[in-house]
Amino acid sequence: MSAELAAERATPVAVEVTFLRMDRPPQGPRPPSPGGAAVVVAERCTVGFYRYLYDGVGRNHVWWLRRTLADGQLAGILGDPANSVHVLMQHGEPAGFYELDRRNRPVVNLSYFGLFPHALGRGMGRALLRHATEAAWAGGNTRAVTVNTCTADHPRALPNYVAAGFKPVRAVREVWQVPARLGLPIPERLRVAE
Repeated sequence: MSAELAAERATPVAVEVTFLRMDRPPQGPRPPSPGGAAVVVAERCTVGFYRYLYDGVGRNHVWWLRRTLADGQLAGILGDPANSVHVLMQHGEPAGFYELDRRNRPVVNLSYFGLFPHALGRGMGRALLRHATEAAWAGGNTRAVTVNTCTADHPRALPNYVAAGFKPVRAVREVWQVPARLGLPIPERLRVAE
């Protein structure tokens, strides 16, 4: 963390982070995709579009790390051919996204995954997660797929990852210093008493 970031006003947020791993491709039938839904790769994902996705999906779940990156840093990640952003579209508008990081292949990390609030509860999550795991295993040379989730995420995140075939590896308690300038809504249950 930079000295500048450490000096600014922040809200301490306590979460339990669960790290999960999938050691073989998903089995069984694919969950059905809702009508009008398709996943597209954002082949040249711009910083602005990525920030729109990240905010739309993660705002209510205290997704903050990528918000602190300068545009140039984020552009470097998005421009890396080993990183890919996949957008769930339904009836012409984004409904969710996931991001795959293949920089440490043969282990592929599902770095971000989620739905926009308007898409929750419509049966899209399981289908998108299956799409993400199949994409992570595609092309061979994958030995494992990893993901992590935390108690700031949607309450169904951890059970959905387990149902999809991920196995919990470890859980750790973390205290994040979320910069106040980001303006994120932070649930009281996650705030650390000062």
